[in-house]
Amino acid sequence: MLLYMSQPQEATSTPLHSVSVAGVVVREDGRLLAIRRADNGTWELPGGVLELDETPEAGVAREVLEETGIQVEVDELTGVYKNTTRGIVALVFRCKPSGGVERTSSESTAVSWLTPDEVSKYMAEVYAVRLLDALDGNGPHVRSHNGKHLIPAG
Repeated sequence: MLLYMSQPQEATSTPLHSVSVAGVVVREDGRLLAIRRADNGTWELPGGVLELDETPEAGVAREVLEETGIQVEVDELTGVYKNTTRGIVALVFRCKPSGGVERTSSESTAVSWLTPDEVSKYMAEVYAVRLLDALDGNGPHVRSHNGKHLIPAG
């Protein structure tokens, strides 16, 4: 005997993920675009939540422009990073600057072009690795972290 329910089933408690995008903007001299976030003062690459109606590439270009004033050409996906604590999956793309002038925004208190050594010095491991992965040419990389430290694969 088959039983069909006429009432909708209760929603499951499966956690949801959000998708963010970020741009590793590399100048010809090898310097990398970074922002100091207004909300917590940490140095990170420009990025944010991908909107439902946009492609990942369009989202990266929008976020970089909004946060830094720099227009970019999006080259390629260099990594996928999951924050297992907050349920955020970040798609990171290498980009080239194509125009604009550096400026801060409501989301950034500083915009700077950093050397790879400065990236390692100023950024937390889970953010620095995204920029350094984009430079190594061996991507796309897939990594997970708990918000503070990378989690070994497997």
